[in-house]
Amino acid sequence: MISTRHQRPTTLVGVLDLERLDVDIFRGWSSHGELPVRLFGGQVAGQALIAAGRTVEPARSVHSLHAYFLRPGDPAVPVIYLVDRIRDGGSYSTRRVVGVQLGETIFQLSASFHLPAQGPTHAEPMPLVPPPDQVRTLEDWYADAGAASAPWMQWFRAGQFRTEVRCVDEPPALAAERGPRPARQRVWFRSAEPLPDDPLVHVCALTYASDLDLISTALLPHGRTTRDAGMASLDHAVWFHRPFRADGWLLHDRESPVAAGGHALVRAHVYDADGYLVASIAQEGLVRTPRREPEQRVTAEQRGPMSSTSH
Repeated sequence: MISTRHQRPTTLVGVLDLERLDVDIFRGWSSHGELPVRLFGGQVAGQALIAAGRTVEPARSVHSLHAYFLRPGDPAVPVIYLVDRIRDGGSYSTRRVVGVQLGETIFQLSASFHLPAQGPTHAEPMPLVPPPDQVRTLEDWYADAGAASAPWMQWFRAGQFRTEVRCVDEPPALAAERGPRPARQRVWFRSAEPLPDDPLVHVCALTYASDLDLISTALLPHGRTTRDAGMASLDHAVWFHRPFRADGWLLHDRESPVAAGGHALVRAHVYDADGYLVASIAQEGLVRTPRREPEQRVTAEQRGPMSSTSH
């Protein structure tokens, strides 16, 4: 039976609660209230992953996703998610999802799910950072600088994903006023609303947050902000290593190793409050500035404690 629900969701759980229009066809909505100019990429990725996960047996958990943002989405229009069941093997399942608005594909995702298995275990250690209760909130950083809150944060607090954000390092938009600095930022995140126990919801919540202010890390060595640079997410990948809760504190340790040819790459390790590496993220984004700048070569000393070997 085709759903006829039209009411916009008011919470993250509501956004991820897709309407099932057919066996492998789903519909997702943006939040109520004031909408941004274009659809947030993390929302589309999170909804697409939920759609894929709802076609896989619950015993198989998602371990990776690879996505492409193909066109800007309209937040006032629902997104139709079409799931293609590529393969169901003995241990792995693969799904392909396309997001469609008004007859045009705006997003494509491939996701892999697997049954639990045993194997060697190791991980890069968590960087030495203060715990979240000893770190200033994003609002504190902006208040101390006498600046208005980050525009993306204003929308998020009014929209469906109410988050708590504590920044170990000065936020990129404020740091740019003091000139170039190493391309690294470390941020504590958690959902401000309790989430259900369904592991897929927590994985999709992290996927949603993984696109949040990520590519701005690449602007730090150039002393620029999103106000004077054209930026857009192009492709996105997330690997999930361990179970976690997105309503518990997660440290996002981000670095940008390269920007060239109008593109920038940003990588992130995500740790839970106990220091376990639970996920890894990589994103390439479009980054364009009004004037052409020469390539900047950053020495190891200038880069600071960015590489995993320094943790």
